[in-house]
Amino acid sequence: MDMIHLRAVSPPDLTERVEELLTGDPYVLNLVVLRGAARGPDGDSVACDVLTGAADEVLRGLRELQVDRRGSVVVESVDMAFPGRATDDAARRLGVRVGAPVWEQVEARIRSGGRYPPSFYFYLVVAGLIGSVGIVTNSQILIVGAMVVGPEYGAIVAVALGMDRKDRPMVRKGLSALGSGLLLTIAITLLFSLLIRAFGLQSEAFDRGLRPVSDLINTPNFFSFAVAALAGVVGIVSLTEARTSALLGVFISVTTIPAAAAISVSTAFASWSEAWGSLVQLLVNISVLIVVGAGALRCQRAIWRRAGPGGIRGGPRT
Repeated sequence: MDMIHLRAVSPPDLTERVEELLTGDPYVLNLVVLRGAARGPDGDSVACDVLTGAADEVLRGLRELQVDRRGSVVVESVDMAFPGRATDDAARRLGVRVGAPVWEQVEARIRSGGRYPPSFYFYLVVAGLIGSVGIVTNSQILIVGAMVVGPEYGAIVAVALGMDRKDRPMVRKGLSALGSGLLLTIAITLLFSLLIRAFGLQSEAFDRGLRPVSDLINTPNFFSFAVAALAGVVGIVSLTEARTSALLGVFISVTTIPAAAAISVSTAFASWSEAWGSLVQLLVNISVLIVVGAGALRCQRAIWRRAGPGGIRGGPRT
């Protein structure tokens, strides 16, 4: 049974209204209210379980009462539950919406990936260096490794959410982190690639112009656009449903970090047309992922808001 566990600290003057909100919702179960039991912040302790398909409305109601500002609200996923008759009845009333995502959780998950500590830039640079080795040795395995290590998708999705929410600071912050991080990656990887060339460490096949890995990266075409668009949709759906296995597939489907590494390697080996092609590949992938991601977020909200006759009142905010 898909549900969340909600814990809140309510100021005493709001508790009666909070209790009315929760007891009046047929999808709220196992409600417990303990007067004066909470400390830090002080107040009344409120705990309940909510079917995920109805959680957005409950959370919105608590925020409208300003419980999140004057007290606190904590949401936890429930990994296992033994549903009773009341839970089964509530699930039947929800219909197809019983498995709807909790959009507050989805956005919190995306925003957590939209933070850019020093480790974000470190992982970008390391991924670029791994990618450059994969290119000069014609190793597809190393290219896949670089895709998995690179953290850029979190920033890309954060920009998409910012566009969807019209949150300009979030968009600016994400684009700034992406731009500066990729430029740093390209610069350091270029120096590394120059060392590879200076000491003749590239593979013999690469030296003779047999470069299947780099040729795949620096040749943008219709399929580059198609794969980026499909990966953008799958990435948003997997984030919505918290499916990490599908999200890993997105990481190794789009050519972002490998394209940045290919720019550096091609420049170091004076392959200017390949460097230009890699730059176009990088820009196409990032642009498509952002635009498709923003559209997929909005479409999913609209789909779930209108899902089935068993839907609940209203729906997630747009």
